[in-house]
Amino acid sequence: MPWGYTVPAVAAVLVVVAAELLVLRTGLLRRPAYWVTMAIVTAFQVPVDGWLTKLSAPIVRYAPEGITGWRFPWDIPVEDFLFGYAMVTAVLLLWERGAQSRKDSA
Repeated sequence: MPWGYTVPAVAAVLVVVAAELLVLRTGLLRRPAYWVTMAIVTAFQVPVDGWLTKLSAPIVRYAPEGITGWRFPWDIPVEDFLFGYAMVTAVLLLWERGAQSRKDSA
């Protein structure tokens, strides 16, 4: 299926951002600490994901028709960054929402 990995990766980012803006409204995306956290996550993601997806000796392979083919740095498919962003952001948003709920009920 063309774009079989790209479309869900983009959709995941859109769903997570929409959930924050329209439903959760935690304010997390406006906090500098969130962006520092994402920079730290990316700093660890690059060497690990780069090692797993390097074209010279891949451990993880992607069907060429399922991705855009855009890779950076160290051959990491751009879709991996999108999924990573969506996953980490979703967890942080739910964590923050839970903390706010506990504070409100106390």
